[in-house]
Amino acid sequence: MNSKKSEGIETTISAIDQSQHKAAKVAGFTFLFAIVILILANFGINLRLFVPGNAVETAKNILAQESLFRIGIIAHLIYGAGTIVLLTALYVILKPVYQTVALLAAFLRFVYALVWVFIALNFFTALRLIGNADYLRVFEVDRLQALAKLYLSGSDAYYVGLLFWSLASTLCSWLWFKSNYIPRAFSVFGVISSAWCVFCAIAYLIFPNFENIVGLWWFDLPMLIFELAIGFWLLFKGLSTYGMVQSNLTNQKQ
Repeated sequence: MNSKKSEGIETTISAIDQSQHKAAKVAGFTFLFAIVILILANFGINLRLFVPGNAVETAKNILAQESLFRIGIIAHLIYGAGTIVLLTALYVILKPVYQTVALLAAFLRFVYALVWVFIALNFFTALRLIGNADYLRVFEVDRLQALAKLYLSGSDAYYVGLLFWSLASTLCSWLWFKSNYIPRAFSVFGVISSAWCVFCAIAYLIFPNFENIVGLWWFDLPMLIFELAIGFWLLFKGLSTYGMVQSNLTNQKQ
């Protein structure tokens, strides 16, 4: 009986292979790194340069600190690249649970990464519009500044991307729940917070005034907290087989 129990435990533990453990470390680091990059870009740079509702002051700020603005664009591109690294690592981890769902989640997160490339290209276009190119002199300065402000207003693109991000997070959270690789409390919170974000993104895209009912911060903040938590867990704790081992032992006793 003891030998059977030991054999059962070893078999269960070996269900998580070395590539999954390595991918978990990569995913944990990338979760945290990507969030830090995005916060620095949006709150450390964009919030400092962009003046809500004022195209003229926004243009002046960008031209006065063009290098900082360009660093912000690169940060957005790094975030997009980090999302691709993350989706690859998550696919490696979750593929054994349900390959089709893991692949779909990876594709949805890839679309989200492309949205950030689109936002970065729009920022470059805005920078060109307020530049000193000779061919732009046929247009009035205020019109160019207003058009540049339009390209800088990437909120619509973000909330389109948010829909794909939250859908991917919902699927991954469900796979986390099925796998027992992380505590189920995390997985349940992930499913709820991600599904909530899906609902909010769809509601906002259909009814823009939805933000007056639910503040924009509450769309993705719960899901962000989940991703921070799972990032720390994967980086410092890694994948666990405890739940599967306990289930294996229970079945053997029966």
